[in-house]
Amino acid sequence: MKTLYLDCGMGAAGDMLTAALVGLLPDPDRFIDRLNALAIPGVHTEMKKVVRSGICGTQISVTVHGIEEGNEEKAPHPHGHREHHVHHDDQHGHEHHHSGMEKIKGIITGLDLPANVQADVLSVYSLIAEAESHAHGVPVSQIHFHEVGTMDAIADITAVCLLMDELKPDQVVTSPIHVGSGHVRCAHGILPVPAPATAHILKGVPIYGGEIKGELCTPTGAALLKHFTDHFGAMPMLATEAIGYGMGKREFETVNCVRALFGEGGA
Repeated sequence: MKTLYLDCGMGAAGDMLTAALVGLLPDPDRFIDRLNALAIPGVHTEMKKVVRSGICGTQISVTVHGIEEGNEEKAPHPHGHREHHVHHDDQHGHEHHHSGMEKIKGIITGLDLPANVQADVLSVYSLIAEAESHAHGVPVSQIHFHEVGTMDAIADITAVCLLMDELKPDQVVTSPIHVGSGHVRCAHGILPVPAPATAHILKGVPIYGGEIKGELCTPTGAALLKHFTDHFGAMPMLATEAIGYGMGKREFETVNCVRALFGEGGA
């Protein structure tokens, strides 16, 4: 059977998973063109090759109205990619340039996607919304996402769901997930790692910390892994046909990447 193995020894973010899976394709440029042709409002995705710790991999950059998330704030998390700033309605019900789940669903259902891919995108985003709702103690209807983070995450989630549809693995196996350690700063203050929403999404999933301080696994990365993974554990026996390295934005002593291995085996 065709097996996809995801090595998350440095955690996972949406852009890193996109980059790792793009690296498995014979013509990654064609896929990036397809993604941009969807015309997700204000979004443009670019791909480039980078070398980290002597390893050549792929890096994905998503801009929303010309702004790359993490660049509008001086302190991005270790992957350089904050993804979600979550707020709930104030006493007057104002959204202050935030998007609620109904608006997000409208954007997603408006994209020209195969029905199964659209269903995957909606399911992944629902995992995130439900986790944020649980973490903040408010109904999903009152959860609103910062606009840049919203569109950035929609782009990452859509990209990964499309890539899974193209690759069509018979099974997905993911390593235990390195979530980082310490604390992360967000709109609500300084929170422990993994952030509450990420911890909620990863209930039942093998995770671990380490010496690296900061958030290595984001809510988007966690939700994508939770949705698509059939088994969490060690790499199965695999005759590898393609390998992709999805590089993060920051450099560490350990190469900051998600590694994807695709091939025959894993039974």
